[in-house]
Amino acid sequence: MNAPVAPEIAELEEQERRLTLARFTLDDAWALGTLLVELAREQGAPVAIDIRRGGQQLFHAALPGSTPDNDAWIDRKRHVVERYGCSSLLVGSRFRAKGTTFEESSRLDPDTYAAHGGAFPIAVTGAGVIGTVVVSGLPQVEDHQLVVEALEKHLSA
Repeated sequence: MNAPVAPEIAELEEQERRLTLARFTLDDAWALGTLLVELAREQGAPVAIDIRRGGQQLFHAALPGSTPDNDAWIDRKRHVVERYGCSSLLVGSRFRAKGTTFEESSRLDPDTYAAHGGAFPIAVTGAGVIGTVVVSGLPQVEDHQLVVEALEKHLSA
């Protein structure tokens, strides 16, 4: 079975525009987190999930098969979103489009930053990026797709 192909940069940028929220409360964090857990369980995905607003962790779950390494990946991917203001997959894709890699050209510590898919900005209309939602445990494109699917369902609820 072939691994999913990363979306094009334009599609990743469109996802971020489309998945901007009107608000993001503590209840929204709980709803989004539990939705991610449900979707991951349906897929049997061995993931860890993290949702933050500013410096506060609002939701965290570790599903069967996830490991402490997933939490380390969550932190590294989250730092990319916090620094660049867009998804970790988009950041990595932009570097690859320039014929290089994030690791080679960002000049950032790879023990702190990872431009691998799975971290997505929580953006609120009129406020910009106010937090992150991160999944780790699947191949990077699948981590990203799981977050996008959950945000789409959350917005349509």
